[in-house]
Amino acid sequence: MKVQLLISAVNKNASALAKQMNIRSDAVIVNQCDRYGYEELAENGSRIQVFHMAERGVGLSRNTALLHGSGTLCAFSDEDIVLCDDYEARILQAYRDIPDADMILVNVRVAPARKTYWNDDIHRIHYRNYGRYPAYSITAKRESLLRANVYFSTLFGGGAKYSNGEDSLFLKDCLKAGLKIYAHSVCIGEEVERESTWFSGYHEKFFTDRGVLYHYLYGKLALPLAFRFLWVHRKEMCRDVPVRQAYAWMKAGVFEARGRC
Repeated sequence: MKVQLLISAVNKNASALAKQMNIRSDAVIVNQCDRYGYEELAENGSRIQVFHMAERGVGLSRNTALLHGSGTLCAFSDEDIVLCDDYEARILQAYRDIPDADMILVNVRVAPARKTYWNDDIHRIHYRNYGRYPAYSITAKRESLLRANVYFSTLFGGGAKYSNGEDSLFLKDCLKAGLKIYAHSVCIGEEVERESTWFSGYHEKFFTDRGVLYHYLYGKLALPLAFRFLWVHRKEMCRDVPVRQAYAWMKAGVFEARGRC
């Protein structure tokens, strides 16, 4: 088995990015910029394919990378991740540890304020615990993804209409397709802190977009789970906006999404 990185980037010099990320395996970089083009690089004995495209949207770029991928195992990544020297060996060992896994969610160190998960052991991912994982934690057997016909939503994430959530929707679709997903305690790198490409505060758009996402994630349970989400996070998210107002915006997002169905 070989690991191939699938990287979403914006306006990057591909050669500099490969060095910055410490890429040491085959990779596909989809660079969202102002032009179209293709180039190949050789770094650390690895083949790096670079697709330059003018369209925006992290979901679109991840899908493009997946369609052009060829590795046995794929690992989704972002431009702000710095990988360990032996990340490929660590991922391969994780699949030897869990041979029946279609997907394995691995650790990437992030700043405490951005931390949403950390795997201390090996455990199964199901509908009750899939929502905490970012795309850069996802590795998968490429053939399993293609066989299940699952792709990232182009409605959500940086560059799309709605702010974020494409990673949670992707994992939900993978579970729905019957893929076996596990979490593993291996760590493959760390995130370099930078300004968020989508988060600009807890305002109307944030809560409305979250309401739209909750419709797609939870269906009929979207409204009660929206209230639960706000109540649990009220001290952080509702310091300037009352819970009642935030809920009204999330509710509007749910109804907006329901109008699409």
